[in-house]
Amino acid sequence: MNNTQSQVYDVVIMGAGIAGVSQARHLLLNIPNIKVALVDPRPEERTEKDLKVGESTVEISTLFFGKELGLYDYLIENHPPKYGLNFHWPKETENTETIDDYHHIWCTRQPSLASTLMNRAKFERDVLKMNKQMGASFYNGRVVDVDLTSGDALNTVKVKLDEGYLELKAKHVVDAAGRKFIIGRKVDNVIFDSEDLYDVNNGSAWVRVKNVDRTIFHSGYDPLGATCSHYYATNHMMGHGHWVWIIPTDSQTMELSIGVAHHHQVIPAQSVNTKEKFYAFLEANHNLVYQLLKSGEDIDFHYLPRLAHKSKTLFSQDNWYVVGDAAAIFDPFYSLGMVMMTFGIESITEIVRAKLADEPDVERKRTVYNAFNIGTIRSSNHLIHAHDRQLGHASIMSWRIYLENMWWFGIIVPMYVGKWHLDLKFLRKFGQQGRHIITSLMTDVYEQCDQLIEKKANIGLMYTHRADQLPFHYYVTRDFDTYLQDSKYEPQRSNVFAYVKNTYFFVALWYLKFLWKGFGISGLLSPRNLYHVFKLLKASAESALDELIFKFKTRGLPANSIVAKARQEFESYEYQPELQPWTKNVAEQSLQSNGKNAPKAPELVNLKAEIHS
Repeated sequence: MNNTQSQVYDVVIMGAGIAGVSQARHLLLNIPNIKVALVDPRPEERTEKDLKVGESTVEISTLFFGKELGLYDYLIENHPPKYGLNFHWPKETENTETIDDYHHIWCTRQPSLASTLMNRAKFERDVLKMNKQMGASFYNGRVVDVDLTSGDALNTVKVKLDEGYLELKAKHVVDAAGRKFIIGRKVDNVIFDSEDLYDVNNGSAWVRVKNVDRTIFHSGYDPLGATCSHYYATNHMMGHGHWVWIIPTDSQTMELSIGVAHHHQVIPAQSVNTKEKFYAFLEANHNLVYQLLKSGEDIDFHYLPRLAHKSKTLFSQDNWYVVGDAAAIFDPFYSLGMVMMTFGIESITEIVRAKLADEPDVERKRTVYNAFNIGTIRSSNHLIHAHDRQLGHASIMSWRIYLENMWWFGIIVPMYVGKWHLDLKFLRKFGQQGRHIITSLMTDVYEQCDQLIEKKANIGLMYTHRADQLPFHYYVTRDFDTYLQDSKYEPQRSNVFAYVKNTYFFVALWYLKFLWKGFGISGLLSPRNLYHVFKLLKASAESALDELIFKFKTRGLPANSIVAKARQEFESYEYQPELQPWTKNVAEQSLQSNGKNAPKAPELVNLKAEIHS
């Protein structure tokens, strides 16, 4: 190809990593006859050294991959299962030889919503092939420029291929090219300054290693403590200013991803930015992990000096979008990168669908979805605030992890299952509530955690998922609606308001316990602290009213329309105690073929009777 050629599509996606291939598949599954193109400089067959940060999903991202992209069976057959998040703090920082040298928060059972560990390069390769089979075009080339227009005019993506240049034109352009920030740099859309990122200033070093001796970490024998694997989880080895992850990415080759997320205020880049330094850091601070790493064979090493960034706009009125790492990433602590990606992908698909259908409220959708996703990114950013000071404190960090899991399982997960994140009315109210209650509370809680660390306080260890931490046998995965049991997977069928009501109430109880344990009567009676409690209880009462309104509006509506149809069809069921004629004919022919050994007529009658019965 010597001259520049042009192709026209509905959507051009720059980047065929996990965000790009997932966005393409979601568009293809939800918008009939849509024309989608993907561009990536990496070939379709990825190499072993296609490095990633984040090889672990959580409930929402697994639901997205499995349910929305139709990849449940693929995930089961190709990627290891995951049994939650485990956290470990050294009992003595100078002694980290065995797993018994740590304090633990172990997952005790398989969660009701599955999650998976992931070989990212394999996933991206396989889903890209699936997309091509569904009709998507893939261009193995490098984006050299993008011409973004205003309004609904066609945008142009200029691609350099081995044989020349190609222009891809489309009304909608998605930047899923990660840290290349193709659109971000073009329109000055990316924020890197730690002051604008809740003071998050972190980096990461990691390796992949295969054929490890996993018994160095855990023997797998725990008959009294758990009904799930400790190895097949995301294991967090905690320390001052850092945490180390251990993530199995392949169960056949016993491959692990082992990495550290570190905060520059505590651990400067030059301490871990080479393989030798990283190994030395593990040997000194988490010798158990060092032994595990050395038991296998190195595959690769990588260092990323700056992890955190976010975008000012996610979905532009001029039909460009950023998603995945191109949009935001902060720290893989809770594996929320793919969750932010999931919300972004579903929002983009709905905006594109509405625009292609010329729906009148599409601009309102774009505005609300953009605000909600920016709010989600802001919350994910805030979850890493003060990690440099608090990660290594087992008592304080366990309380923080418990509280953050309350929000996750109590509001975010049921909201996603019921597709409330696409409901404009709900998003407006939830956004206002969250800004005025959650953000203010969490800011004060993190400051109070710092105060307790300065006091060298030990307020006990909060065990996530246990039912003996708060009154009324509350636990963070407790169900307040039968949204899972009755398959309330259709939009707005799950009663998210029941979860919001109860979550605000139990967070208030958590906060009262936290104040009492940490600050005594003076903490409980502080006007500002009492104000937070009042606002939480008030929001709980308001959500109780929303719950009653929701129940009234959905009275008589089946939890799942497919189940309702199946039950209706079953009303005409009648038991039929007989075989079909072809079966009887085969039996008779078999008897006749036996010739002289064939049974007499009475015997044949008896045999037929036996067959019928």
